[in-house]
Amino acid sequence: MCGIIGIISEREVKPRIIEGLKRLEYRGYDSAGMAVLERDSGRIRIHKKKGRVDELLPILTQWDFVSVSGIGHTRWATHGEPNDINAHPHSDTHSRVAIVHNGIIENYKTLKETLISNGYLFSSRTDSEVIAHLIEHKLESNHDPLTAFREAIQELDGSFAIVALFAGDPDHLYAVRKDSPLIIGVGNGETFLASDIPAFLPWTDRAIYLEDYEIVRISPKGAEVFDLNGKPVNKETVHIPWTLSQAEKGGYKHFMLKEIFEQGRVIA
Repeated sequence: MCGIIGIISEREVKPRIIEGLKRLEYRGYDSAGMAVLERDSGRIRIHKKKGRVDELLPILTQWDFVSVSGIGHTRWATHGEPNDINAHPHSDTHSRVAIVHNGIIENYKTLKETLISNGYLFSSRTDSEVIAHLIEHKLESNHDPLTAFREAIQELDGSFAIVALFAGDPDHLYAVRKDSPLIIGVGNGETFLASDIPAFLPWTDRAIYLEDYEIVRISPKGAEVFDLNGKPVNKETVHIPWTLSQAEKGGYKHFMLKEIFEQGRVIA
């Protein structure tokens, strides 16, 4: 099961993206990666590797720029073999957007054929890359990231938790979920997105749970949630009463009990 972490903050995020990914290692994975926005230039930088999260650590000394927004991912290969190219995050042709994705895009072949015929260039063998190019396509006719993101989501079939980072938009991350978990963490001067609570629990114990087809735009000041038509949705912020160890077990006493009670949802 893949893992997602997204952070937008008033302070540096690169080391904490890697820390968040390490707290999701229990989910299993074969590759890991991160994409961050250079604060001064607004340019997206991506680093991803086959293997363990620790393979990403050397980049922290090479990337000497400041980043206050970024996304990270641990991948369990489904479409495409486990290698550096197929690892997440994925980007569009012109590096205007980077995405991480959990789930399966069932209509990706049809979308990919259409996008290729329109001149978009693919580099991986994953279903996930089609999301980045589809958002890029929507940006061509609508320069507002939220609208482009929402319009792209409307064309996807399957299950997904998606987080997107846009070049030139240092103040926001965008996300959506359908049949795949995605949770907002509400901090002080920073906001998080994650596939599971342990990824952000060291920094905040306040969370917002998203429902299917709810789209979120987060900033360091908090989160705005919309339905698929762009209408605002009011959401409750809840307190997480668990320790980090308890959160990894979903509040259950041990992992076996967690797995037993998750069987119904997994089957569904």
